[in-house]
Amino acid sequence: MSFITQYMVNQGVPQETVILILMLPIVATIIAFGRQVIGLRGFGIYAPLIITFAFLATGLKYGLAIFVVILLVGTLMRFLVRYIRLLYLPRMAIVLTAVALAILAIFLEGAYSGRRGLITSSIFAVLIMITLVEKFVAVQIERGAREAIILTIETLFLSVVCYWVVASGWLRNLIFIYPFWIIFSAVIINILLGKWTGLRLSEYWRFREVIKRVELPKQK
Repeated sequence: MSFITQYMVNQGVPQETVILILMLPIVATIIAFGRQVIGLRGFGIYAPLIITFAFLATGLKYGLAIFVVILLVGTLMRFLVRYIRLLYLPRMAIVLTAVALAILAIFLEGAYSGRRGLITSSIFAVLIMITLVEKFVAVQIERGAREAIILTIETLFLSVVCYWVVASGWLRNLIFIYPFWIIFSAVIINILLGKWTGLRLSEYWRFREVIKRVELPKQK
């Protein structure tokens, strides 16, 4: 399979594109592990996955800054617009308009201060992060602000961990040379995760008092 990847590169397919596509199963596996073993929920598997690749396009520092601004402006506008009593879609359109203006303000500041890394950030990566505003607002409406913040922090944590993994030079070289074995290993790990029946690590902490009460009679 390494012959196939090398052939594609020789025929004009960008090597970075091949590597990122091959990295996708690894990122998905890390997210699944975080969910099944550690107990990190986040916004499912899709949101942290696309945020990871968005961070790769913008750089972690600027990506985090843009992500935080997007969520803060989206949350603020959600509280302001709800008093107008609009239907959901027009209300979200206003929220996204405010977010777009906030991003323009960030680019303006980057142009003024000469932050080349900021003003050259991929527009597609920024748009990907903007689309998460609707998800964040929907969770706020359904589960409350506290739950939305917790899920956002967990999603951000998973994305940063995956970013560090994907940005690793030795792993990028390894997956390009041995793509079959890396993907095969990811499939095996996911099969094992799919059969996981034990408590998650977060549940040991959450139910620690119950576990202590169960263990005390056994010790006696």
